Amino acid sequence: MGRTFLSGAFFLLLVGTVFSRGEAEAVKGDAGKAPSSADAVEPETDSDSAEAIFAGGCFWCVEADFEKLPGVREAISGYTGGNAPNPTYEQVCSGTTGHYEAVLVRYDPARVGYKELVEYFLKHIDPTDGGGQFADRGAQYRPAIFYGTEREKAEAEEALNALARSGLFSEPPAVAVLPVAPFYPAEEYHQDYYKKNPFRYRRYRYGSGREAFLESQDWSRVKFSVERGGEERERAGGREEAARGEEKRRQGRAVGESREWWRKKPIPPDQVLRERLTPLQYKVIRKNGTEPPFQNEYWNLDAEGIYVDRVSGEPLFSSRDKFHSGTGWPSFTRPLEPRNIVEREDRSLFLRRTEVRSRYADSHLGHVFPDGPPPTGLRYCINSAALRFIPKDRLAEQGYGKYLKLFE
Repeated sequence: MGRTFLSGAFFLLLVGTVFSRGEAEAVKGDAGKAPSSADAVEPETDSDSAEAIFAGGCFWCVEADFEKLPGVREAISGYTGGNAPNPTYEQVCSGTTGHYEAVLVRYDPARVGYKELVEYFLKHIDPTDGGGQFADRGAQYRPAIFYGTEREKAEAEEALNALARSGLFSEPPAVAVLPVAPFYPAEEYHQDYYKKNPFRYRRYRYGSGREAFLESQDWSRVKFSVERGGEERERAGGREEAARGEEKRRQGRAVGESREWWRKKPIPPDQVLRERLTPLQYKVIRKNGTEPPFQNEYWNLDAEGIYVDRVSGEPLFSSRDKFHSGTGWPSFTRPLEPRNIVEREDRSLFLRRTEVRSRYADSHLGHVFPDGPPPTGLRYCINSAALRFIPKDRLAEQGYGKYLKLFE
């Protein structure tokens, strides 16, 4: 590990202004209170340009991903698939309009084809999650591909069937394939959000768990292209794979729950914790305290392994994401398991910060700041007192064998 990154200012440890997912949603909500500034988008008639619509959770992220693809001219965040004309963000979030958060992609068909767009889209979402995407839950965040022609419908279904056959995921694809509906651009505040608010966007994207998920997938296993005339054969194969996937999902869920034993571990009552923990550990974990810098267990530890919650054992951080921040506390660029991390606004000491807590034990861990190194630009400043380090060679014996692959 051994990276060194000096924070822009040590004082940021206390006064850094950060942006949590909750705040991101609040900003989205504020923007949604104003009426949408545009009617439904009229389809492009220019022969040199074509359009496609995709829904993949938070449109900030989907828009940003598509605008990186060569051949895409622009991506527009908006709403589609529902029954309310000119909806606002607030209305869509209410779940009563039937609209999806979606992105309209304008592209040059001479440079990139519709099928390539579909495949690119699938690689930038969780295609098995039909209840939302990552931290965003609800009908408006469901994944969907909207087709304008029967050929586009067939190409979308081809890609989903290829994905189902690949076995990349234990669950079958849950992406809907729907006919194009009127598309309403979202409020101006949402357009190009990743450019206008890069730090906030980055915090939101990494905090939601999207980036960690995308980085963990091996898409080389999926063979999207098929021989001409093989569409029906592929559909049949996809249906069989989907049925097998459902059985795998039932089996995998049981295995997964047994592996995540910390979810079933009872959290000791406060009186027991007082006896088991040192005074400093108790102060940090239960009273939101802060240990002294440079005088704590892990601030300069470079060994390979993972850091878990001292009370529950839930995995929190990896040595692969640890760096020397110069602050005197263990610092990480991102969590090992984002779902085990809860962020809350902290206005103590007359400051505005983002507190980091563990999900199952509800332990106070520290704070997160937007002054870290690449790839996230974040600095999770964590108290050693709230952590327990599991070295690489003891991961399996202590029930964390699944993380050994991180150090291969």
